[in-house]
Amino acid sequence: MPNDTRPTIADVARRAGVSKGLVSFALNGRAGVSPDTRERILAIAADMGWSPSLRARSLSVGRAFACGLVIGRSPDVIAADPFFPSFIAGVEDEFSVSGQVLVLAAATPGRHEAETYRGLAADRRVDGVILSDLRADDPRIDLVTGLGVAAVTLGVPDVASPFTSVSVDDGAGIRLAVDHLADLGHTDIAHVAGPSAMLHGRHRTAAFAQAAAVRGIRARVIETDFSAADGARATDELLDADIPPTAIVYSNDNMAIAGLGRAQQRGLRVPDDLSITGFDDVEIGRHVHPALTSVATDARGWGAAAARALLDAIGGASPEALTLPDPRLIVRASTAAPRAADIPGRSAERTAEAEPTADAPPTP
Repeated sequence: MPNDTRPTIADVARRAGVSKGLVSFALNGRAGVSPDTRERILAIAADMGWSPSLRARSLSVGRAFACGLVIGRSPDVIAADPFFPSFIAGVEDEFSVSGQVLVLAAATPGRHEAETYRGLAADRRVDGVILSDLRADDPRIDLVTGLGVAAVTLGVPDVASPFTSVSVDDGAGIRLAVDHLADLGHTDIAHVAGPSAMLHGRHRTAAFAQAAAVRGIRARVIETDFSAADGARATDELLDADIPPTAIVYSNDNMAIAGLGRAQQRGLRVPDDLSITGFDDVEIGRHVHPALTSVATDARGWGAAAARALLDAIGGASPEALTLPDPRLIVRASTAAPRAADIPGRSAERTAEAEPTADAPPTP
């Protein structure tokens, strides 16, 4: 058998000029290492081509060196939503240098989902899990607590939780979109929302209603399952209304792009006849015509932050509430001021201006 020439923790420690113990803490994501030192050690380890011996580490410390992500949505929705690949890429950015393996599962919410979590926890197949798509009164908080594995939640639960949360203010992005459209002159704006059973869908809808009330907007909301097909269905419902909205704020880019296609199939011009905004700023939205105005979130950065928080939790760190920077609105060509004829009262004003009164001769 050839000798194993892979670099060891001792080799990394010598290169970094620190102790083996500190390198071990950094590589295992344990608390007690400053962020700068940890990043330097990870960079040196990557440069040297260091990779962990998972079998040896598992036997020595009694850990699986694996973490789970159970996504409670249908596989079709997951496959079509660009958020999850970007988020998972961020998780892998962290796990790839710390020797962790990501165990990914899709499960129907309910009994099947609970069984999936129990299966991951059995025989310590994973050391921790990331809880995504938080729901109202989420039963998974008590379930995972009882299973005795570390966890991180994406968002802040609406029930007591012993876990670190990593969250982004979704409402801030929706408010930016509504304010942008109101500043352009829109007074009739609709929101194609996500499921109200999911906390982030509920937060975005509440933010839309609040922002619309502040700006005096005529607001309407249609709930969807976040899929492009349901976004198209909601768009048809809005455009079939006796008085269709002049702008639609979508809760993700997939639905916004589907809505853009639906509007164009009807012969509407975007943004002349209808302004559209999305959420997540996925790459394809920048290349459709017209390019999509969208709320930009850093899904990959969110994944990396969640992975770091989970590694800290596995290492024994105290739970905390971590808040990432607010989303930004990226304005592109899918939004513009509404036509004057589409603004209530404006068409009548124009007609009155064009027609001469009985006391005045027509303008030559």
